[in-house]
Amino acid sequence: MSWQDRGSILGSLAVASVATLLIACDTKSPDANGVDAARQNVDAMSREHADDVATPSPAADMAPLRAIVSETLPYAEVDEELVRGYFVFPADMVDPLPAIIVIHEWWGLNDGIRAMADRLAGEGYIVLAVDLYGGKVAEQVDESRKLMLQVVENPESANENLRQAYSWLKNTAGAPRIGSLGWCFGGGWSLNTALLFPDELDAAVIYYGQVTDDRDRLEPLNVPILGLFGANDRGITVESVNAFSAAMDNLGKNYEIEIYPNAGHAFANPTGNNYDPAVAELAWQRTINFLKFHLSIASDS
Repeated sequence: MSWQDRGSILGSLAVASVATLLIACDTKSPDANGVDAARQNVDAMSREHADDVATPSPAADMAPLRAIVSETLPYAEVDEELVRGYFVFPADMVDPLPAIIVIHEWWGLNDGIRAMADRLAGEGYIVLAVDLYGGKVAEQVDESRKLMLQVVENPESANENLRQAYSWLKNTAGAPRIGSLGWCFGGGWSLNTALLFPDELDAAVIYYGQVTDDRDRLEPLNVPILGLFGANDRGITVESVNAFSAAMDNLGKNYEIEIYPNAGHAFANPTGNNYDPAVAELAWQRTINFLKFHLSIASDS
């Protein structure tokens, strides 16, 4: 498969994605936390982000390590509506690379998330930044709260969105391995993606997202997990993370947890008051190492 004609690639993927949107998957649709717990998480996120803004600061302007190609493409059809995501890959790609499903935080698929997708592509991955908000992007806390509530109160639409994202990367983009990564709201949905694909997904990264200690939900999970949290996070508490760790330990699961001292919620978000560049860089390097280990295809060659 030749990937050298970039315009042809994007055009072909756009056509192929529309043609394959209605492919059905046999995976179940777990709600990792339960609707009541998810509503409580919305309240917690509202408090944590009360004074934040949605506009990325200059700290978000980190260029990818290599040239990239990007486009907005349809990858799913949910509730009879096309869903478009941000698709990006290295410009020097010849054969399909491992892929990452990137899941936005509670603001939505904004410029900050696209910038992070670019950085991941610069590390050598195909990246699809999905949209769980139906094309809407919040600029105020009240808007974010409303959009997040709509998702947690109807999780099946988000589950179907992510099923089709996985299918699109596997069957249309040809990714040999697929991981997920999300922040805040998206961190919880990165875990949900692993639960949707407990044997198929190759890795999942959770940045300060809602986790669960429900052993019945976690028991089928065979996906390596990396969780990155702040010790001072009042929304995703250390107690909840420790309960998640205990459940994963008891079930013998493959996971890594890092809790950063003195870091709060959204420590990696340049738009937030809790942004900590030093901790964000530590978490980024751990993320890159984790993804490299679990998504590398070098051993297959």
